[in-house]
Amino acid sequence: QVQLVESGGGLVQPGGSLRLSCTASGSTLDSYAIGWFRQAPGKEREGVSCISSSGTITWDKYSLKGRFTISRDNAKNTIYLHMNELSAEDTAVYYCAAGGGDDYCSGYESDYKYWGQGTQVTVSS
Repeated sequence: QVQLVESGGGLVQPGGSLRLSCTASGSTLDSYAIGWFRQAPGKEREGVSCISSSGTITWDKYSLKGRFTISRDNAKNTIYLHMNELSAEDTAVYYCAAGGGDDYCSGYESDYKYWGQGTQVTVSS
């Protein structure tokens, strides 16, 4: 069982930046693809970004390209989501998820087996 923990969420002003972190206690994540998802109030959860186990393959939701960047530091057992130029539309609970298998990742929830509890990101002045 992989227990994922997200951190780094909070309240930020429009135009600001945040860095979310995803780590696991008692497990190493270097063999897992990691995805970031978000769920805004009243909306379905959607894929935001993902990174393969090696870090060589990434995917970003098209509309977020250039603002969100995913990275991983396997030595620190941590995956990051760097978010810039935040707007109110980015307000959501952000989840990280882990999926095993080949060096691949996707934005599909069904590809991920383990999920964190989420961290709230609120963009407001």
